[in-house]
Amino acid sequence: MRDGIEEAVREKERARLVYPFEQGPRTGEAIEVAPGVRWLRMPLGGALAFINVWAIDDGLNERGERQVAIVDTGLGGEATQSAWKKAFAGPLAGLKVSRVFVTHMHPDHIGMAGWLTRRFDCRLWISRLEFLMCRSLAADTGREAPRDALTFFRAAGWDEDALETYKARFGGFGRALHALPDSFQRLSDGDVVRIGEHDWHVVIGSGHSPEHACLWAPELKVIITGDQVLPKISSNVSVFPTEPNGDPLTDWLTSLARVKATVPDEVLVLPAHNDPFHGLHARIDHLIGGHERGLARLHALIADPKRAVDVFRALFRRQIDHGLLGLATGESLAHLNCLIARGQATRTRGADGIDWYQAA
Repeated sequence: MRDGIEEAVREKERARLVYPFEQGPRTGEAIEVAPGVRWLRMPLGGALAFINVWAIDDGLNERGERQVAIVDTGLGGEATQSAWKKAFAGPLAGLKVSRVFVTHMHPDHIGMAGWLTRRFDCRLWISRLEFLMCRSLAADTGREAPRDALTFFRAAGWDEDALETYKARFGGFGRALHALPDSFQRLSDGDVVRIGEHDWHVVIGSGHSPEHACLWAPELKVIITGDQVLPKISSNVSVFPTEPNGDPLTDWLTSLARVKATVPDEVLVLPAHNDPFHGLHARIDHLIGGHERGLARLHALIADPKRAVDVFRALFRRQIDHGLLGLATGESLAHLNCLIARGQATRTRGADGIDWYQAA
């Protein structure tokens, strides 16, 4: 019954979104989605396959050369570098990069920022928390998994095999980044940045990452949302070992409501994944509603005490294997911590170090 109801909800929501472009650009190509705003794709591999990046006309520099500002950069590595070179030999030929904007610090967004800023001798524009968090995580490269992290995942119910896999993979964040720039220009909520002939307003969200910057151009009726609002998937919102009692889901839901209250529904949404679409407010309503329904199912499931690894079925339709265990655990803990913050659940740690959650 639950699956049938949720599928009907999804069908209704999908019908309210409009995708104005029949297909996206191939590697090395660009599609103009608004005056002076071009859509490119960088390869990712895996289920998502690619990330959308954006090139915005940014006038002339002091030498009279035409410029573009880049928003998001793709994953660090040879495949993305090759795709950028193809773009600069094709639709971006003859253009200089004036600035590199990054919505947030995840490697598929910031991975090539260092390469682009050094190649074109330009500045990285990013919010302060995203820059500092990225540098902090990159510094873990080559470290052993810390004791706090092992305690955190053991408390969530991970077995020894899962912990050994985590230890073997720890420190991989920095391997997906070209060396970061050593300085940046800060983006803050409410900033207005002139890019070319138009003003772009900075709209900050949080939950998926600490200080995620969306860029909204009212005159163009366009918003670049990064991972804050995606049309077909919901961004991962997780608790991590660095802040085990954090409540990122409340941050996420509050952020979505703020975006809806700030940005009009008429905009064309330019997301990091999937295709550009119309229907911002409907999509935000669906994202908020989906998480609230997940919280209600979770609350019912923990009528009897459960570990974090016992609640996946309340939140995910797919089977969780070892490859998805980290993301699923982080997101489950985000929902459990949200229930605790609302006074709807309690957490008790047993003598064995395992946390048990129960509806209050």
